[in-house]
Amino acid sequence: MPNMYKVFIVDDEPFIIEGLYDILDWSSFGLEIVGYAENGRQALDALATTPVDLLISDISMPVMNGLTLIAEARKLHPELKVIILSGFNEFDYLKEGMKLGIENYLLKPINVEELESTLRNTVEKMNSISSGELYSAFDVQILKDNTLYRWLTGQIEASEFRERMELLELDFENPYFVVAIVRSVGKTADGLNRLGALLQEEREVTSFRDRDGDLVLIGNLRHWTEGKKRFLDLLERLSYELIRLNEPAQIGVGSVVQPREEAAASYKEAKQALEYFMVLPDRLIIDYKLLEEKGKTSRIELPFQWEEYAKLILARDNEGLTHKIKDDFEQLQKLDGIRPEDLRNAALELVIRFKMELEQIKHTDESDIFKKGLGNVRSSDTFDHLVHSLQEVAKATVESLLQDVKNPVVNQVLAHIHEHYADELSLKTLGAQYHIHPVYLGQLFHKETGDSFAEYINKYRIEKAKEQLKNTNLKVHEIARNVGYWETGYFYKQFRKYVGISPTDFKSLG
Repeated sequence: MPNMYKVFIVDDEPFIIEGLYDILDWSSFGLEIVGYAENGRQALDALATTPVDLLISDISMPVMNGLTLIAEARKLHPELKVIILSGFNEFDYLKEGMKLGIENYLLKPINVEELESTLRNTVEKMNSISSGELYSAFDVQILKDNTLYRWLTGQIEASEFRERMELLELDFENPYFVVAIVRSVGKTADGLNRLGALLQEEREVTSFRDRDGDLVLIGNLRHWTEGKKRFLDLLERLSYELIRLNEPAQIGVGSVVQPREEAAASYKEAKQALEYFMVLPDRLIIDYKLLEEKGKTSRIELPFQWEEYAKLILARDNEGLTHKIKDDFEQLQKLDGIRPEDLRNAALELVIRFKMELEQIKHTDESDIFKKGLGNVRSSDTFDHLVHSLQEVAKATVESLLQDVKNPVVNQVLAHIHEHYADELSLKTLGAQYHIHPVYLGQLFHKETGDSFAEYINKYRIEKAKEQLKNTNLKVHEIARNVGYWETGYFYKQFRKYVGISPTDFKSLG
């Protein structure tokens, strides 16, 4: 059996360390965790006597930050590989990390697939002869994927985006933008990986993979009409190439937009266009603009107010949805000139809207619920059957949300936190106490509270600290310990993060 590569983990949030222990079968990657620390100084002390091949470290930590740790650790272990973790998009840190030679820069909460991919490639590197390059093409692609995804989802500041574009040597110099998304419908996504030759020839097209695993194509066009036509021709060639490879795919296309900041809208439209393959399965490419124009030219003005449906879904109000569907379709049925296909098309549109809303809330693919609903709508032979099919879709949507909300374990965990917030708390120990896997508990907790486990505890502790700062004469370091912070410097950091001023300044306000 080959030797295992040794991994050391550093993070000032204990639940992150525990989560990393539990989330993967490290031995399957040829890796074993040989130690951990909660700040850079502890880690450096341990690394002085511990053989380590791979360091996984947070950037922002008390006592010694991650970049200092990496630089010092390299003096002890020159060939050390490093993966950086961060809860924030810190461009300056990233640039320094790239100079130090890192394998990847992973944002919290950690995407397991991205972590696994990074580990596989890191192990391959360690198995082969070391490269003299500052960072490999794989590293650059990960950074490119992360940067472009955040840009198209509005999660990156303009100044940081410009810096990263310069680092990646990307230049969107043309005035118009259009986004297409290619989604594999085969058993694997291998076909998408084999489109490189066709895409490399296109100077006006940049590609990357988003968090859903879809291939995103950004067209940066010199001309609006001619550019869009060439872009659609490229998509058609890609589609037929995938069919030839026996790797069929669906392609959604957004609108041509200007200026650059509007590209996010085109990306959103391309994602929405993909949803319509549920009702237009024979298409190869669906252009959102054509769907929109078709909707505008429809003879029938639909009476639906989608915002009202969205509110009822969010409120998990099945009874309200049942009545609204019945009322809206009875109103639609009474319109002059209404045709059976108009009713059915309106119902299909509503099913797609339900699907999009649920996935936006849960961030998971719930296609099975809606495939059944679409089938029932298509096969409806009476008005009552059509309405009943839609009401069943609404019921299934609400039940999917209630499954998470009603989970009693999260309520038990919340009660435990509120009573024992000053104690050492972790997903691992609470998961063992309530007989649930810590990773799944973390996911449920985030869905129900909107915060990660660590965020919730920090916010709760800081609120308790504020009460003691206002109502007692205790010193700051005493209050820090009372609410569960044994490191006063870390307490100051968290207090500033959530309150905006230091504990001392807050106390003086009282």
